[in-house]
Amino acid sequence: MEQAATIQTAIVQKACKGDAAARAWLYQQYSKAMFNICIRMAGDRATAEDLLQDAFILAFSKLEQLKEAAQFGGWLKRIVVNECIRQSKKSLQWQEWDTNYDESVQDEPIAWWKTVDMQIIHQEIKALPQGCRQVFNLYVLEDYSHKEIATALTISESTSKSQYQRAKQLLNGL
Repeated sequence: MEQAATIQTAIVQKACKGDAAARAWLYQQYSKAMFNICIRMAGDRATAEDLLQDAFILAFSKLEQLKEAAQFGGWLKRIVVNECIRQSKKSLQWQEWDTNYDESVQDEPIAWWKTVDMQIIHQEIKALPQGCRQVFNLYVLEDYSHKEIATALTISESTSKSQYQRAKQLLNGL
């Protein structure tokens, strides 16, 4: 495993110097996982493909800012999520679903999804209304707090919580 990390570090360092083959290798290694984030957050393939391309272009243009080559995957994931957020802010109009959500309801993600086929979960998440989908993905899958979501999406914390509650209601039938 250590050898793989060393190889990746060397490839990231080559990519920093503009090596096209190294960048192609990084794209090949990470594009599927990053595309999955994009499709979950965007909800449609065409937008997800555009987001993935934009994120990789941005990452490769800012590669010299990466402090630790071994941290490339996490750094890239943050760029992808931020690109998805940026895109959604352009087109999303937030609607408060339930201003009286029950704060006593446990806000921690539960493991209900472990009992359901991942394909079904993926399809159902993609079918959520855009605001619910964004908040659900950021909160459950990307481990953002409601405060971080509110800041990233320039919405109130209560809007984030209500969108999450609505997503849970819509997914409750799984």
